[in-house]
Amino acid sequence: MKKCFFAFLLLIFIGCANTNEAKMEVKIHSTVPSNGITLHVLGTVQDGGSPHIGCQRECCKLLFENPDKTRKVVSLGVVDHDSKKTYLFDATPDMTTQLRILSEAAQKTSDAPDGIFLTHAHIGHYTGLMYLGREAYGAKSVPVYAMPKMTSFLTNNGPWDQLVNLKNISLVPLKDSLAIKLGKGLSVLPFSVPHRGEYSETVGFKIIGPKKKALFIPDIDKWNIWDTNIIDEIKKVDFAFLDATFYDGEEVNHRDISEIPHPFVIESLELFGNLPMREKEKIHFIHLNHTNPLLNRESEAYKNVIESGFKIASFQDIFQL
Repeated sequence: MKKCFFAFLLLIFIGCANTNEAKMEVKIHSTVPSNGITLHVLGTVQDGGSPHIGCQRECCKLLFENPDKTRKVVSLGVVDHDSKKTYLFDATPDMTTQLRILSEAAQKTSDAPDGIFLTHAHIGHYTGLMYLGREAYGAKSVPVYAMPKMTSFLTNNGPWDQLVNLKNISLVPLKDSLAIKLGKGLSVLPFSVPHRGEYSETVGFKIIGPKKKALFIPDIDKWNIWDTNIIDEIKKVDFAFLDATFYDGEEVNHRDISEIPHPFVIESLELFGNLPMREKEKIHFIHLNHTNPLLNRESEAYKNVIESGFKIASFQDIFQL
């Protein structure tokens, strides 16, 4: 009987991130800053979410039965408390909740953001725009900042072109490495990164506040094929939210990894391993696949990352910029 019990426990813990936190409620921050500019982690999970469609593993079954409210698809938000303006970085399928968090933080009555910045045209990063349409919000000219191919994709393909034609959104062009000034002390710099470009280019963002800067790269193929040195970029900022989709290749042995390239966390740990502690502490791993053991705070992988001096992004983390 004991052997059966432990075998059952083992099934829960292997192959898919553990669900210890499945019963957790959404964190409420009683000390949210009410002035200046704050950056909010609104989601940490890869595009497909968690539980993941088609997943038959025990951990997914448990999450279907008892959803974890903290498992939102990757997005960052920025609140300018003085002007009560909010900005969203990537429009996810969880955008409804994410916009409400931002509007409450800004103490504004409308959930409509003052701008949405898109990294690329993969499902977890732009499909939330659908909620701005006539079937849902019926928004009025929400500024959507996008690169040229992304802009063309939204303009020339349904149902996204309806958002443009009905003026639910207003497309604002971005140019590679050209900063957009959003207000006093706040600007955003897009920069190209190599990633699967079926429908659009891919960018990361440098979010520049009056005192601190943040780097946001949720998707990139590999660090070593980028024509920019990621270590140099980390040194230029105060926070770096970096692609950590897969911990290693073992968790995706049922898929052709060449079709879904990302830097493995173990590769990033090696690459950043010789950085001084002050630089390591800037790095917050994000965009975690549902199989990633970093979703389980009790896993050896999670402990290894933390003990190595790095951080793992958590839903509703808040940083002053």
